[in-house]
Amino acid sequence: MNDKFNIQEYLAEGVEYIIKDAIKASIKNPKEILFLHKFSKYAKKATEIRQEYDKNGQNIPVFLISSITSSCNLHCTGCYSRANNSCSDDDPSNQLSAEEWEEIFSQAKKLGISFIVLAGGEPLLREDVIKKATNFPEILFPIFTNGTMLNDDYLKLFNKNRNIIPIISIEGDEKITDSRRGEGVYSQLVDSMNLMRKNNIIFGASLTFTKGNLTSLISKEFIDTLYDLGCKVVFFIEYVPVNEETYEKAPSDNERELLLDNLECLRKEYDGMLFLSFPGDEKTSGGCLAAGRGFFHINSHGGAEPCPASPYSDINVKDTSLLEALNSKLFKSLRDGGILMDEHEGGCVLFEHKKEVENLLEK
Repeated sequence: MNDKFNIQEYLAEGVEYIIKDAIKASIKNPKEILFLHKFSKYAKKATEIRQEYDKNGQNIPVFLISSITSSCNLHCTGCYSRANNSCSDDDPSNQLSAEEWEEIFSQAKKLGISFIVLAGGEPLLREDVIKKATNFPEILFPIFTNGTMLNDDYLKLFNKNRNIIPIISIEGDEKITDSRRGEGVYSQLVDSMNLMRKNNIIFGASLTFTKGNLTSLISKEFIDTLYDLGCKVVFFIEYVPVNEETYEKAPSDNERELLLDNLECLRKEYDGMLFLSFPGDEKTSGGCLAAGRGFFHINSHGGAEPCPASPYSDINVKDTSLLEALNSKLFKSLRDGGILMDEHEGGCVLFEHKKEVENLLEK
């Protein structure tokens, strides 16, 4: 591998940290504690599988991001999926079936992938796929949902299958959330969180941070609100520009450093919550983790992409295996060509090098 450090060791340490802090966050929930202790054994075995592949020169990432549908019931301002035409109001066509997703999950398990993010569109529109995920307790499936489609069936499903964890997207307070996601959405999210808290279901929140809103998201007032609602996991997701006009919203190193400093404080102050950032600090991970270094993306049609925000693909898992997809010409060119390790002003390195990525597809 071209990495300057052992990427597998870095990823394994990250998994160990997540599990340890997740157990602390679940200390009052016996069902969750039991599941996490079992999952820690699964994760250790998965790490050993990845390490064996690494000995043969093949890096296996810890994370797979699966966009299981191109449909969504909301029209959020700045949505990268709609900007990339990965999400639309048209009737879905040529999407992977539940059985095809089940095969992908099975292959991921055999490769030692421990976390599969279920995204969209709105993933709760694909109950058939989510039910398939319950067959793989060895894998943790965070579902990144807009939180407006929670019902009794899903509450029962989440309660019975602890490897399925809803992560609700929220932008901040009511005014900010409704301005981006639509009037009345914040109220629906609060109702959904209260329902899950009352049913003793572990859930999290996804906070997209930009150059302008990070201070409000890390404020004690907002984190206290999430804590009181019963939120146990908080993801800080770095905003990726959808076009040149939105580039100014992308976080810079100043915002990343501010977040890192505050994450340490938040973890000490809120002992019952787990705080994570994605994609994380590129300086400590030796560059961007896309294209299979730490994660990769399968779109709703089966195309293997470096990242959800970089919708380029030269291979489809309908025609090949996950392992072959990780070794696609595009992925190898990105990993070996140095683009992922390049310095960049802010936001996404693949966005800044969009023309170069497109040129790789033409070669």
